[in-house]
Amino acid sequence: MHFQWYPGHMTKAKRMMQENIKLIDLVIELVDARVPISSRNPDIDDLGRNKARMILLNKADLAEERWNDAWVDYFKEKGFSVVKVDSRKGSGMKNIHSVIQEACREKIERDRRRGILNRPVRAMVVGIPNVGKSTFINSLAGKACAKTGNKPGVTKGKQWIRLNRNVELLDTPGILWPKFEDQQVGLRLAFIGSIKDEILNGEELAAEFILFMGKNYPGVLAEKYAIEEMEDPYAVLAEIAESRHCLIRGNELDTNKAASLLLDDFRNGRIGRMTLEYPVQM
Repeated sequence: MHFQWYPGHMTKAKRMMQENIKLIDLVIELVDARVPISSRNPDIDDLGRNKARMILLNKADLAEERWNDAWVDYFKEKGFSVVKVDSRKGSGMKNIHSVIQEACREKIERDRRRGILNRPVRAMVVGIPNVGKSTFINSLAGKACAKTGNKPGVTKGKQWIRLNRNVELLDTPGILWPKFEDQQVGLRLAFIGSIKDEILNGEELAAEFILFMGKNYPGVLAEKYAIEEMEDPYAVLAEIAESRHCLIRGNELDTNKAASLLLDDFRNGRIGRMTLEYPVQM
């Protein structure tokens, strides 16, 4: 499979972020805890140069805890402030404000020396599509400030959100980058739903996911769907279709529906907590 998705609004969004970065004290970058490197836009490091930086391992509840901890150590060694969060349920959100203040301590002290008091920290929230930026902002603000959706590309323009007298957030649209040098990155992003399913072959994607599961989490699909795991991923997909009664007219197996069901179960944590890439690979 070949993976690429870069609609026109992403070019406009990147330009907007470049124009607004001069207003920003802190770049808060959300990544998906299951794929923390693949879900980082490489353009963000260049954009956020000379700014305080924070990494939020979002959807940490869907990833294995031991690997969450390993990724926290990995990013801290790179000089980032790091917090594990589950924006949907609010886990980890209490730590955000104190970490923001710590990350921007030099800026706050510099303002104080200049006699500038109570100027709020301005933070830009960035991340790829469907990583949970708007859900994070709404959870942190305690109210619906940003549009949310379970498909990539919901946020189309910027919006400033004042959290309190100490912090203002700039929400930005999710942007990918024009070309994936490593197609494994595109594959992982397709697994988590950051590339629109409509432009992908669902059965091929599910087959790739089944191959990954067989290698890294053997037995998990067999237990979840009461099936026998085999080497042929399409045979496994057919077994899932039969187990979940995914049928079309004539009682034929609907493997396309089974593929959607499998990927949806993974994306929503119904198969269990799992991590797709590990810091030892980096």
